[in-house]
Amino acid sequence: MTVRCPGLLLLLLWLPVQADIRVVDDAGHEVVLARPAQRIVSLAPHITELLFATGAGAQLVGVSEFSDYPEAARAITRTGGGGALDLEAIIALRPDLVVAWQSGNPEAGIERLRTFGIPVFVSEPRRLDDVPDTLLRLGHLAGRGAEARAQATAFTQRQQQLVEQYSGQGMVRVFYQVWDQPLMTVNGDHLISDVIRLCGGSNVFSGLPALAPQINVEAVLVADPDVIVIGSDDTGRSAELQAWRQWPAMRAVARDQLHTIRRELLVRQSPRILDGAEQLCGVLAKVRSEQARSKK
Repeated sequence: MTVRCPGLLLLLLWLPVQADIRVVDDAGHEVVLARPAQRIVSLAPHITELLFATGAGAQLVGVSEFSDYPEAARAITRTGGGGALDLEAIIALRPDLVVAWQSGNPEAGIERLRTFGIPVFVSEPRRLDDVPDTLLRLGHLAGRGAEARAQATAFTQRQQQLVEQYSGQGMVRVFYQVWDQPLMTVNGDHLISDVIRLCGGSNVFSGLPALAPQINVEAVLVADPDVIVIGSDDTGRSAELQAWRQWPAMRAVARDQLHTIRRELLVRQSPRILDGAEQLCGVLAKVRSEQARSKK
């Protein structure tokens, strides 16, 4: 005897079908997941911070070296870092999503992971507006949409407050030192330059072609910036900063406009970059005040 259940058939037809999760990463690749990622590997410290900010910290099974924020990240399995990815360790973690850093991880390693069928999202924020956008996309992939939206909104509101506070200020010419040996800075496409612009500054090396170019002391002397800002692990009067006093005729040195900011607050493209932005904006405000006093 055949039992007909037309009501059950109608119910099945009306049940929602779970659609694939689809986002486009910063390299222009579409990343498709059948369900929210539960085993995520981060290949850069800023990515680790972004994922924790979305509420997906518990879904991280592997992180890169130097992923030290928040504190909980320190306890997660390491998978190499930068250009030295431990591909065997990553694959052994059986991730259902890897989040890579376009300018910091080797392209060959990223492609190798894809050959194993591992979905890879490539991150490369170049503007402050990219940070909340990245939060939203990662939150979508991790099934943390609500948390990601809250964090993205908070970031945008805080960013706008800084824009309102520092827009229309006098231009300050900035040399931002990433590293001392070799001497390195950033060009105009780097996120740090966007922070400098937010604060009413101008990066004296914005026109160089490389994202993080190596330069020499002579180039800095010719640029003659109003202020030198050094990303440093030592926020006191570091040796890197003191080295510039060998050139007392340079404007920044003559006016004692040599400053340090904690390196990680500006080089990591995470919500904490606004902490670095607040500090940098405060530095440039001091430079303007000194310039105004010297003209009286």
